[in-house]
Amino acid sequence: MPDDSAIAAPVSRSTYLGGKVLLDQPVKGYRAGIDAALLAAALGLRPGALACEFGCGAGAALLSAARLYPQARFTAIEQDAAMAALCAANITLNEVAERITLDTGDALAAGYREAFDAVFFNPPFFDDESALRPPAPERRGAWISEAPLEDWIKAGLKALRPKGALTLVHRADRMADILSALRRGVGDITVLPVHSHGDRPAKRVIVRAVKGARGPFALLPGLVVHGGPEERYTHEALDILQGRVLIDMGAGRKVR
Repeated sequence: MPDDSAIAAPVSRSTYLGGKVLLDQPVKGYRAGIDAALLAAALGLRPGALACEFGCGAGAALLSAARLYPQARFTAIEQDAAMAALCAANITLNEVAERITLDTGDALAAGYREAFDAVFFNPPFFDDESALRPPAPERRGAWISEAPLEDWIKAGLKALRPKGALTLVHRADRMADILSALRRGVGDITVLPVHSHGDRPAKRVIVRAVKGARGPFALLPGLVVHGGPEERYTHEALDILQGRVLIDMGAGRKVR
């Protein structure tokens, strides 16, 4: 477990899953949004499953998953030492240390092979610095990856046991790249479009693929996050974000 003396100050406390998860995050720098909660809700972990998150940051998705799947165990790896230390402190804060192993290092170079029942990640959304205005230095690692998205997917698939599931959330305009990277050795590929509003194109996709499976591709009905002017979240999105509903990537949403 990383040394929490490496935590970069200052931090402030947020809550996830309707207060079920406490999360200290840097005041300046990357702060997790709703993508982390949506990713955790889409994992569908069975009791006894061993899941791994690549690039866990402060632990928003990791700790949400630990709360949603209390009978699962987790490994997480984060290459930024300060964020790894902050994640370690958050694991202790949420009293789930007995079910989580946290390492510091590059997940893509860790050499995991057929070690996990599930791998999940919310990778940096850009691997080409020319694609956006340069972010603030403290946010660069969360926004820009030194490795292409395909390398994240390849490493995730190598880390999975046969019939294990890879789940990721990413920009909707990268869906073609994601599907291209999943063209060999996987099946049961399911895509959930996530729309900020019902009358706008999806900005995010949640993608799940099963290693060694042969099932067909499925495009699920989209999830709409925000409602009308007086409705910050739709009822469906709010149920997910507060931990009352899981996302069933096989057939839509289901109530816990």
